[in-house]
Amino acid sequence: MKQKIVATLLVTLHLLVVLGHGRAHSQLHIQPSIWQGMFIAVVIVIGPMLAMVLLWTRLKKIGPVVFLVTMTGSLFFGLTYHFVVPGSDNALHLHNGHWESLFRTTATWLAVIETGAIAWCAWALKRQFLESLK
Repeated sequence: MKQKIVATLLVTLHLLVVLGHGRAHSQLHIQPSIWQGMFIAVVIVIGPMLAMVLLWTRLKKIGPVVFLVTMTGSLFFGLTYHFVVPGSDNALHLHNGHWESLFRTTATWLAVIETGAIAWCAWALKRQFLESLK
């Protein structure tokens, strides 16, 4: 039960930060390409929520796998576009300002939350594996 609650809190926190980050994107007129928008919708928003729902059903063993895949994809996407690839989406190249500050802060928090979620998934899957050996 504790495992489900931790995952639910991680997904909820991630979603809240994603919404704040999306708001900063809109205010700064930084629009994703079509494929990026689809990736964001499916992998970054819907995927973690699906994983959370799975954890609360009889398919709970699949939940950590879906969560791991979506958080790994989210982290790779975010690190790439927010901190590596130059462009309007790079948090390190924005000028100072209210929305720019929110953009940088939420980009950083997303990386932290996603890294924590990946670590949680690794722990949950290891625990699941060890229980299956009993």
